[in-house]
Amino acid sequence: MGHLDHAALGWLTPALSYAMACTGAALGLRCTVRALAATGRTRRNWLLTAASAIGTGIWTMHFVAMLGFRVSGTDIRYDVPLTLVSLLVVCAGVFAVGYGRNRVRALLLGGLTTGLGVASMHYLGMAAMRLHGEVSYDPVRVGLSVLIAVAAATAALWAALNTESALAVTLASLIMGAAVSSMHYTGMFAVSVRVTPSGEALPGATAMQFIFPLAVGLGSYLFLTSAFVALSPTAGEHQAPAPARQQPAGSTTP
Repeated sequence: MGHLDHAALGWLTPALSYAMACTGAALGLRCTVRALAATGRTRRNWLLTAASAIGTGIWTMHFVAMLGFRVSGTDIRYDVPLTLVSLLVVCAGVFAVGYGRNRVRALLLGGLTTGLGVASMHYLGMAAMRLHGEVSYDPVRVGLSVLIAVAAATAALWAALNTESALAVTLASLIMGAAVSSMHYTGMFAVSVRVTPSGEALPGATAMQFIFPLAVGLGSYLFLTSAFVALSPTAGEHQAPAPARQQPAGSTTP
């Protein structure tokens, strides 16, 4: 059996991956709050931004954490197309909440869909891993990781429906980031690898060749989108009369 090291780079990758999960969750929640206050095309655009933010944050969290993953006795490569597919499967649940008429049913369906999307993203990402050996999983820990993913997604979507203040969204995103990280490492602790030494070159790209540049690019997208959302006026500000928006705080009209 190969020895698995989940933090070969120390606390850097767990801490950075947690920060990316929190950033994606916070941005996704803020966009979902904006979407629920909008209608038509505006709602759709906010939901698209929310879904991409949550999906990007969780995907980046997973693969930043994987930068610190090592297996003794073998190199690791990643199948590039399958890794990209894993980025696309996590976003559908946001739309179930955004467009569902029955909020309870939409929340349950959205939480289940998003949670299964998170778990699918994780295990698709693991399926994209190439090494000299055979990967197996503890089914109990796999099941636990899926339950954590569904619970985390449901809690996050509930927060999007029931929190509006920046402080509440921040707390919700910190909790969701912790839950997503817990899901990831629960899934990773379900992994065991039987190494088969070989001199053959592995197909695919190394983490530094592919995952690191893509994670940096997606992380930049998250931070730039966060700035855009922070500077965008809310629905209430859009509806306010122009003189009221321009009037300095504390001043009175004559």
